[in-house]
Amino acid sequence: MIVQKIVVEMLTTNGQLQSRREVMAGTTPADIASQNELTVPEDIVCARCNGELVDLSRPLNRPSQLEWVTADSPDGLAVLRHSTAHVLAQAVLRLRPEVQLAMGPAIQDGFYYDIAVHQPFSGEDLQSIEKEMWAIVAEDLVIHREEMTLAAAQKLFEEHQALYKLALLEDMASRGEHTVTLYRQGEFFDLCRGPHIMRTGVIKAFRILHSAGAYWRGESDQPMLQRIYGAAFGTQTELDQHLERVAEAARRDHRKVGAELDLFSIQAEGPGLPFFHPKGMVIRNELERFWREIHQEGGYQEVKTPILLRQDLWHTSGHMQYFKDNMYFTNIDAGGYVLKPMNCPGGMLLYRRKTQSYRDLPLRMGELGLVHRHELSGTLHGLMRARCFTQDDAHIFMTRAQVESEIAGVIQLIDKAYGTIFGFSYHIELSTKPEKAMGDDATWELATAALKKALADAGMSYQVNPGDGAFYGPKIDFHLRDCLERTWQCGTVQLDFLLPERFNLHYIDEDGERQRPIMLHRVLFGSLERFIAILTEHFAGAFPTWLAPVQAVVVPINDDLNPYGQRVADELRAAGIRVDLDGRSEKVGYKIRQAQIQQIPYMLVVGEREQSAGTVSVRHRRRHEGTQSLLEFSQRIQNEIAERSLQG
Repeated sequence: MIVQKIVVEMLTTNGQLQSRREVMAGTTPADIASQNELTVPEDIVCARCNGELVDLSRPLNRPSQLEWVTADSPDGLAVLRHSTAHVLAQAVLRLRPEVQLAMGPAIQDGFYYDIAVHQPFSGEDLQSIEKEMWAIVAEDLVIHREEMTLAAAQKLFEEHQALYKLALLEDMASRGEHTVTLYRQGEFFDLCRGPHIMRTGVIKAFRILHSAGAYWRGESDQPMLQRIYGAAFGTQTELDQHLERVAEAARRDHRKVGAELDLFSIQAEGPGLPFFHPKGMVIRNELERFWREIHQEGGYQEVKTPILLRQDLWHTSGHMQYFKDNMYFTNIDAGGYVLKPMNCPGGMLLYRRKTQSYRDLPLRMGELGLVHRHELSGTLHGLMRARCFTQDDAHIFMTRAQVESEIAGVIQLIDKAYGTIFGFSYHIELSTKPEKAMGDDATWELATAALKKALADAGMSYQVNPGDGAFYGPKIDFHLRDCLERTWQCGTVQLDFLLPERFNLHYIDEDGERQRPIMLHRVLFGSLERFIAILTEHFAGAFPTWLAPVQAVVVPINDDLNPYGQRVADELRAAGIRVDLDGRSEKVGYKIRQAQIQQIPYMLVVGEREQSAGTVSVRHRRRHEGTQSLLEFSQRIQNEIAERSLQG
């Protein structure tokens, strides 16, 4: 009998050749790790073999390039979290064997598992589940991978009446798959592609967080399941740091802060439809004022298009084909109408209203347009995910020669807003053609190349996000980073060769010939409501002075000083400062505390000494600043507001 040997090349994490060795066919990555005197699997979670993530127990039967994947890498963490999801499912089955398991993937920061239950999980249930999970980890169960025919898997899951697993197997059969993989640990087994860790004891740090309802396959006409969420990391220190960030995020939640500061609300009569209160409107109006200033400087013209337009328009734009499930419909005068989910088709009609010349281009039209989208009730999340919101759109019509300079101008505008005004850092992603898209590959390649060149010319680094472009064109997305290191996709630049063609748009060139314009869709905030939510959480409600609903409050130390307090408030109000007078018969300390709770930037305490001298005692919400003349304070706060300083 001839014993076959194979060559295995060991690679570093950056893909460089580290060593080469001959091993027996059937040797596993775990065997090789042990020969290297590496600890398995505490140091190593899985391996990358010829570019594919594999279990450490997978036999190698052909020449291979092998790279170790550790728990401190993104891929390693994903595998660790996926395995923790299996431990969760095993624990649930031990405690509630009557449940039906659906699916349980790894997600950012952790994992979840969807489970069909007759009675939702309580807080005590979740505690019991986590305790049982730790017991499974302590058992240090070996995790085995098995391959079997699809028919054998169907028979196995039929015996266990695993309805959701059988549905997944039906999907696999419809795709023409004939073999499947299962993973076993102790008495538990699950349908899964893997890879996984070698033993449950590798898991060191996790926490069950909460449960929520989730539709099977994410579709509202499917059964409602219970989704148990958990967090998992490679070390307890990393988990503790994450849980601290989660707690801080909860403290900053814009829904909580918005209620405390009386900024906005969502009423039962309008799920997903925000109501802005007077103080919330101050923030909104300040953002709109800034938006108009920066766009006027950039050569934009502001327009407004109707929120209700005939249905045939949305056939022309392609939205009826690609976005119908997110749209609201109504009938007027026996004709079909749509509440606009996007502003672009209205922009097309504005461009088409008259003959455009090359001298008119680039034509930059900006719109603060109210749009409506049918979001599933389970996805609604305050101002972050609503059914109506204001997109700060702009549509730029241009010649082919103007594409790169216009994209560069948009990048500069977004950079100024995010970095200079709001102090955000950000990263850029380039999203390419999605699976469902209008137009041919050549047009998409041309548009994508133009975006790449504009980014290169601007010296901007970026990541490619394959298949996430809009249905009409590739796009550049700006993901800003807040004070908790969370990222939010806000600004977008989308290059569109297709809608101008579908709407038959033209301009007259230098030779009197009709030419097709090229179009840029772009947003700065993304959505005004969502941007307000991001700012609320980023600043935890302590908005910089220029955005604060109340910029200063005058606090007389007793009722006799209310007239002087009123005079101070009147003078500041005349100077354009948003100021309140707290003339209540309460102790000064109480009034100051209330102002701090409301995150008012400045408290101006006035007593007899201040009245005699015409001064105010200035308290910032974070510090005491001493006595200043009213004129000095007024000029100082006016400068802070005019500069849109972030220091207030």
